[in-house]
Parts: sequence; C-alpha cells; structure tokens
Amino acid sequence: MVALTAIIALIPVFLILIILLKITGHKRVFFLQKRVGLHERVFTLFKFRSMTETTDKAGNLLPDSERLTSFGKMLRKTSLDELPQLINVLLGQMSLIGPRPLLVEYLKYYDEEQKKRHLVRPGITGWAQVNGRNAISWEKKFELDVWYVQQLSFRLDLSIIWKTVQKIIQSEGISQDGQATMEAFRGGKK
Repeated sequence: MVALTAIIALIPVFLILIILLKITGHKRVFFLQKRVGLHERVFTLFKFRSMTETTDKAGNLLPDSERLTSFGKMLRKTSLDELPQLINVLLGQMSLIGPRPLLVEYLKYYDEEQKKRHLVRPGITGWAQVNGRNAISWEKKFELDVWYVQQLSFRLDLSIIWKTVQKIIQSEGISQDGQATMEAFRGGKK
C-alpha cells in the first residue's frame, strides 16, 4: 500500500525526471538490470538511468566515470534514481527496507554467511546504506546486511527510514573513493 500510494503521489516527479533525462541526452530513461532477491531469486530491478550508453569503437561501454552525466550525479546524490524501485516493491520483488539487491554475477563469490542476506526481501534502502552506502568495503556491507537480517524489527526499519532521509540530505557515501560508484565485488576480503 505504501508503494502504491508513493507511486501515485510521485507521478509528477516521475514525469519531470523523464523529461529532464530526455533533455540531458539519455536515449532510454529507465535502467533495467537483473538482481538477486529473496531466496536468491533473480528479478529485474528498475531505476532511472544516470549514465549514458556511450561505447568505445569496439562497442564496449566506456567506464562509469565517463558515462555518468551531471544530471545523473544529481539523481544519485538525491537518490531520485531509486524511485522506480517502488514498482519492484509493488510487484513483491523488493521491500522498502532490506539489504540492497546485488548483481547476479556476485552470487558465485558469496560465502555461507554472506548468503544470509537473501533470507529477506532486498530493499530500496537498508542498514548498510545508512551506515556508509558505497563508501564502505564489501566486507563491511555484507556484515551490516547479515546483522540486519538477524535483528529484523519494525523499530529498526523505522530507524533506517529516518537515517535514510538524513543521509540523502547530507549526501554521504554516494560513491567509493576513486570510483564513480563502487568497485565490483569479487569475493574475499575487501
């Protein structure tokens, strides 16, 4: 119900962002990507596109830092790029709060402890996001995700919502040092 209400209330924001994305040169405004959810089920995640699809002469995507637009940076800084994930919540693939859904290719690198993050639905925001977001190591991120799964409570979720609002206002942890976003996870300690 919260997701449906939010989607309806945010229709004007969605329309404005779509228009601005088109004006700033994005051919497609939505970014769709396979992610891993509850019980390691794969689903398609929806986001607003913050990077162009620019490729080199061989057809390979340019590095994130070269494809991230100024408007895309603003979308990420304000977390507006995450708004379409309300559709994922509505479809039952995600929750408002939970560990962020990660790429399918990372599954092969998880150890048994890290896999526990898939015992709950992934969230638009979560404990790792309010405790460092992309600025923390993968090891810390997994530790925080598993802690959340083990401590799951309505009170904790309310705390995460409040901290999420604070983090968005403060624009903290948007990217990892030296990265446009965050380095890829390859297992082991980071």
